[in-house]
Amino acid sequence: MARRAVAIAMVIASPAAGQSTGPPAIRPSGHPGASLTISLVTMGVGVRVWERFGHNAIMVEDRERGTRTAYNYGLFDLRQENFVLRFIQGRMWYWMQGLDADAMLQSYIRDNRSVWVQELDLTPDERVALRDFLVWNERPENRYYRYDYYRDNCSTRVRDALDRVLGGRFRALTDTVSTGTTYRFHTKRLTASDLPLFTGLQVALGEPVDRPITAWEAMFLPLTVQEWARRMTVRDSLGRERPLVRSERTLFISSVPDPLVRPPSWLPGYLVTGAALGGLLVAGGRRSRLLGWLGTAWVILAGIAGAILTFLWAFTDHVVAYRNENLLQASVLLLPLALLLPALVAGRSWAGRPAVVFAMLVAVSSLAGLVLQALPAFDQQNGEVLALAVPINLGLAWGVRRLVRS
Repeated sequence: MARRAVAIAMVIASPAAGQSTGPPAIRPSGHPGASLTISLVTMGVGVRVWERFGHNAIMVEDRERGTRTAYNYGLFDLRQENFVLRFIQGRMWYWMQGLDADAMLQSYIRDNRSVWVQELDLTPDERVALRDFLVWNERPENRYYRYDYYRDNCSTRVRDALDRVLGGRFRALTDTVSTGTTYRFHTKRLTASDLPLFTGLQVALGEPVDRPITAWEAMFLPLTVQEWARRMTVRDSLGRERPLVRSERTLFISSVPDPLVRPPSWLPGYLVTGAALGGLLVAGGRRSRLLGWLGTAWVILAGIAGAILTFLWAFTDHVVAYRNENLLQASVLLLPLALLLPALVAGRSWAGRPAVVFAMLVAVSSLAGLVLQALPAFDQQNGEVLALAVPINLGLAWGVRRLVRS
């Protein structure tokens, strides 16, 4: 999310061999921090894939030293050793770093990203404690963390840093608040402007992203952290409640349309598309060339997708791809048909029986995925995938059977 390190990151420092002694303790007293200003900086969505979810950072202004530093938890580098392998395995290492705040903010404005700055009404001791923690976190031995798309990303790290200095108040007020949403809900609404990306993610994401999430978990989104910061109150030295946000400034408003509040209702469109393609495959039973071209394209596309889904579940740490019922739609059983269909269309009689067997197995698997939705244990929200794939797989089986009989 907002993975801007390729453009703005510095040279990677290797993690130090020594072990960290732990983050600095939050001191009940100490330097008054009168010269410090702490702000939550939030960047809106962009048009690139990695910009769809927004971004945020913590800005520390030290008037005594004349510095403004933005601590950014969303940095990575494609040149990192074994980056591609780690990405495939779901073991990406991100890091945080303090950047010149003015330069960072200008880079987002140049990219047409909205920018908001919320000054936080922290006590002098809390400002010092947060500044000290961020400085400690930036050390080479502390800066790296294992990235997770939803549970441990640039936004949750900012959330956790604020919660730490507030003594757990952020979490206490949000961890039991039901949002009525899921990780999939937010993923769908934020990728709706890109249909191929939207579809690909709905195929790849498994059942884990369909669990209802709390307001605390929903703060994997930077704009949600911004929203809850506006609602949050803290207590002053006399125990009085006051808003966490002292003031808020809008530095720039992007021309990029605001993200949808709710996911789009595209199920009918997927169903019409699936039914149309399935109908063409049935017709291909009489027109072998149509079945050959369209059927082969589908079995290669869906079969490779099935192989990828199987690999993600069985051999990687991409937890969000586990227990994926879409394996019943994009099945590896389709891959043999990539060879059998062209042979069948070319008149090779030996291909007829195995082609029918595999096509029927795929159809049964696809129907099973639809029927199992009625059982409580199978509650993955994959309606779009079912609407698209079930008619196509049934049409494929019907078309292959018709061609063999003819």
